[in-house]
Amino acid sequence: MEPAREDATGKMTSALHADEFDASAAVAEAALEEMETLGGGQGMLIVKRGPNAGSQFQLDRPVMSAGRHPASDIFLDDITVSRRHAEFRRENGKFHVVDLGSLNKTYLNRAPVDSAVLANGDEVRIGNFRLIFVAGPACVRGL
Repeated sequence: MEPAREDATGKMTSALHADEFDASAAVAEAALEEMETLGGGQGMLIVKRGPNAGSQFQLDRPVMSAGRHPASDIFLDDITVSRRHAEFRRENGKFHVVDLGSLNKTYLNRAPVDSAVLANGDEVRIGNFRLIFVAGPACVRGL
């Protein structure tokens, strides 16, 4: 993506290159297909942007670690990711993302979070990675 620029009206604009659009469209299509196949109470992360774009991580345990450490359940090999960056937890039929005190923080839908409940289609950013959360029918956002 080109850097944002100010247009003649003073508004900031940016251009999305065709290859980035195609990648995002492909990830969105994969997410929709995966959502249809997930059973109740299941979740998955699909890498939308980052070195592993298109990769999928099934959230199949109560707690799964994400980070740059080779023993992480979700291994995200990039200097912008802390060794032990975040955890994805399944509690009472809901999925949560929890930042583990990472240097670059964990973001949910572009807002930094310490801990948050995930909803279908949410975007989680860990370093340079953007992951889409896909949930089976029984996963709902907590109130």
